[in-house]
Amino acid sequence: MTRPVALVTGGRRGIGRAIALELARNGHDVAIADMADDGAAEVLEAIAQAGGRGMFARFDLGDLSTHAGLLDAVTEALGPVDVLVNNAGRGAVQRGDLLDLTPENFDVVMDVNLRGTVFLTQTVVRQMLTARPRHRRSVITVTSVSAAAASPERMDYCVSKAALSMFVANLALRLAGVGIGVFEVRPGIIATDMTAGVREKYDGLIAGGLVPQGRWGEGEDVARAVAALASGAFGFAQGQIVNVDGGLTIARL
Repeated sequence: MTRPVALVTGGRRGIGRAIALELARNGHDVAIADMADDGAAEVLEAIAQAGGRGMFARFDLGDLSTHAGLLDAVTEALGPVDVLVNNAGRGAVQRGDLLDLTPENFDVVMDVNLRGTVFLTQTVVRQMLTARPRHRRSVITVTSVSAAAASPERMDYCVSKAALSMFVANLALRLAGVGIGVFEVRPGIIATDMTAGVREKYDGLIAGGLVPQGRWGEGEDVARAVAALASGAFGFAQGQIVNVDGGLTIARL
């Protein structure tokens, strides 16, 4: 018996780390790919403690020339990828008036959040379609509530996530007939390194009722949703958006 293989981009910290560990606890071998290796050893140790095999690959999602090599390394170490979790992403290079946004900063965000994710997915899915299925297969993309909620001071980030959401919808239609589940998970306000700098701001907003559940989200909240989708339990669902946001995006009067 073999365990399904999951590839989690941005898997050494934050939401990605939580996803990698939850997948390991749910029976997956897990490859994590990230730009830096600090913290990776601890994640791999935790994967092993959960009974899974793990591997780490240093990887720049925005560099398309590295995508095939990453997939080859994962396949050699663990086997063909059954579950791709597109988690890696970056925030705006600089927050500010959208009228001051430079093309260079716009391109940096798009190269990672959109272009890199689209073409890594293309590379992995091509392998999925040629390999003999061993387990339930899925592509799960972590976007953001910012795919639908505008923030003019970081318009580039919002646009990248909105475009990624449309990519997920198109991919879901393309793969619906071949047994590969495609889903989008939209986290809300999650406590991570990326949000550490705005902690005080959002503490106040949450206290004021912005999030109906009245708390920050944790990486584990997102991870449990991803693991459930990867399990195949939602086999007749396709292309669905799962909001993990404590009720933030519910329309209210």
